[in-house]
Amino acid sequence: MTDALAAPTRDVGRGWTAALSLANGAVWAGWFGPIQVLLALQAAEVAPGHKAAALAWVTGAGAAVSVVANPLFGALSDRTVSRYGRRTPWIAAGALGGAAGLGVLAAADTLAVMITGWCLVQLALNAAFAALTAAVPDRVPRRQRGAVGGWLGAAQILGVLAGTGLATAAGGGPAGYLACAACAVLGVLPYLLLHRDLVLPRALRPPFGARAFAAGFRISPRAHPDLAWAWLTRFLINLGNSIALLYLLYYLRDVVRYAGDAEDGVLILTAVNSAALLATVVAAGVHSDRTGRRKPYVTGAGVLIAGSAALLACWPAWPGTLTAAALLGVGYGVFTSVDFALITDVLPAAADRGRDLGVVNIANSLPQVLAPALAAPVVTRLGGYPVLYFLAGALVLAGAAGVHRVRGVD
Repeated sequence: MTDALAAPTRDVGRGWTAALSLANGAVWAGWFGPIQVLLALQAAEVAPGHKAAALAWVTGAGAAVSVVANPLFGALSDRTVSRYGRRTPWIAAGALGGAAGLGVLAAADTLAVMITGWCLVQLALNAAFAALTAAVPDRVPRRQRGAVGGWLGAAQILGVLAGTGLATAAGGGPAGYLACAACAVLGVLPYLLLHRDLVLPRALRPPFGARAFAAGFRISPRAHPDLAWAWLTRFLINLGNSIALLYLLYYLRDVVRYAGDAEDGVLILTAVNSAALLATVVAAGVHSDRTGRRKPYVTGAGVLIAGSAALLACWPAWPGTLTAAALLGVGYGVFTSVDFALITDVLPAAADRGRDLGVVNIANSLPQVLAPALAAPVVTRLGGYPVLYFLAGALVLAGAAGVHRVRGVD
């Protein structure tokens, strides 16, 4: 078996981990500069009387592309035969394509062009992200995956902050988009230039059949129960988290009665949450590697996240909300690194790592689509915010319990 399909046994060095993390953070900066700042400002200029609807059309179209693109490009990278390896061509093309999409957005003056540009950004950056994620099970032995997952999680948070900072520092508008584009391209260069990818020989690429290729995107609970349960765990925890965060601004304004601007309160909570997450995401992954266990950490993380939702339901005051933000950051930091390691440990076939991780990543994006549909009727007709946060906590606990059905890891 060629090295491209073998289980990795050699430890990766700090340089490889740093370069992969930098590339990952750069991709997230390319996403979140627009999401946090630029798209909303541009929607207000392009459709001043209908800015909310315009922004919903742009982000909704992009989200739909994202759900399809990640597993698709993961599967394509699995089959890629090139002198540069399976993943590297897609990282390079994805970063350049994402920069091109951001360039389209910089010049957009109509809603149609905005939608086109943002869909191109989502398509291309998901190609890069799928390939970057698949590089971990390709190259990292199981004993290091918690630590590497922790650094990738930290890079994502820092990438969100970097993208938001670049967009803000550039004053929004075209300069903000171009700054994020430059970050996305420059951030992947150290990984592309300094680290060689594993090459898949042409003789080992399986024959292509459209029906079999499409059928491969379904995770069969009977054939691969560990991966199915791991997917459900991630989906339920992310769904509960998305529901809890969706109406945070309104919760501060209408329930907590925050003394200042509710927007400032959300910013403070985000800072507290991010600091707590960064403080735990790497440490939890490293500790999980040392103990050789994953499931207790995911369970504990779920309890902490559910506890933060219960605080919001039972202590509707500013100190309670601050405590919940810190508790959520600690729990989600542990979950981010260790659950990623758990997922890579139960992937069923080396030849399909990119595709399977792409399908798993749907458990990150789909909850963002479903959360508004579930949360709105609860807040308006079924009990309000206490019921909403208890629902969020119950979903998270269900996910945390589901991880114990995974048999292939401790």
